[in-house]
Amino acid sequence: MNIAPAFRDGINFVTKLTPKKMWHALLLTISWYWSKWTKKPIQLGLPVTLSIEPTTACNLRCPECPSGLRSFTRPTGQLAPEQFGKWMEDFSTHLLYLIFYFQGEPFIHPRFLEMVELAHKKNIYTITSTNGHFLTPENAIKTVQSGLDRMIISIDGTTQETYEQYRISGQLTTVLSGIENIMEAKRAIKSHTPFVILQFLVVRHNEHQIEDMKRLAKSLNVDHLVFKTAQIYDYKNGNPLIPTLREYSRYIPAGDGKYSLKRKYENPKACWKMWHSAVISWDGRVLPCCFDKDAKHPMGILREGTSLQDIWKSEAYSAFRKKLSEDRSQIDICRNCSEGVEVWK
Repeated sequence: MNIAPAFRDGINFVTKLTPKKMWHALLLTISWYWSKWTKKPIQLGLPVTLSIEPTTACNLRCPECPSGLRSFTRPTGQLAPEQFGKWMEDFSTHLLYLIFYFQGEPFIHPRFLEMVELAHKKNIYTITSTNGHFLTPENAIKTVQSGLDRMIISIDGTTQETYEQYRISGQLTTVLSGIENIMEAKRAIKSHTPFVILQFLVVRHNEHQIEDMKRLAKSLNVDHLVFKTAQIYDYKNGNPLIPTLREYSRYIPAGDGKYSLKRKYENPKACWKMWHSAVISWDGRVLPCCFDKDAKHPMGILREGTSLQDIWKSEAYSAFRKKLSEDRSQIDICRNCSEGVEVWK
């Protein structure tokens, strides 16, 4: 990691802190530990991290992604900016992080950067994740001007042949040009934001390019490079995506051709996500976490007369936390969860 950009990024985040935000963070932390000790879930504060879904649409066909597979059973669409503006009035004062990503490619939304700019004006630290295909010179300038604080760009190969095996329908040259455009836009505007992270999802067919990726990231002069382990839905019987390099795999051989999770949870009843964060789909469904990709466990829907606080402290949310605390294996989205597991290398 480049130390200077990382330091500036940290300072940037600290400047957005307020007494109210820190108070809610403290309340959530107290709630979390109290719930673990007493085994009776309580919730005193409001979430300090939210992931909001701009759109379910995506231009790629990645094989482990519901957007790429076009396999959603829930409604698909895109967030109305006017609705987003109302949400900001509801919960902007207690947010530390706002992540503009759940499923889909955010830059497909024609007014995505307007929403980023609104959150920026509310003094919220903003993050997005993109496949990098829409970072034209014009979009790169608009992105920097929007005030976006952090951008994760997925690039899972250093050659087109390798890249397109997972990022199906993707063009590596387009992504590389997009990265160059965003870095040039930062220089042109003399901005330290967004903090640009390249993310390399390690799977079996690209693990031989890890060192090449390090050299490529250095040549692009990005702020940081991370290697991410892949979540595999059907891993128990093996999967051609599971890396052979154990360091970069969430799964290990269990014998007889079977696989199991590499790391056992130190506390299988603990899930910090349930106490500090939530996900909101494009149509206002409040979901427990990013593993609920098909919105099978909605805690409520943000509509006229219903606030996030109403849902966050509702009986439905409390019952879900209680069920999780008793036995996470009861909940389908929790069985292959990375909570407590090192995901980035």
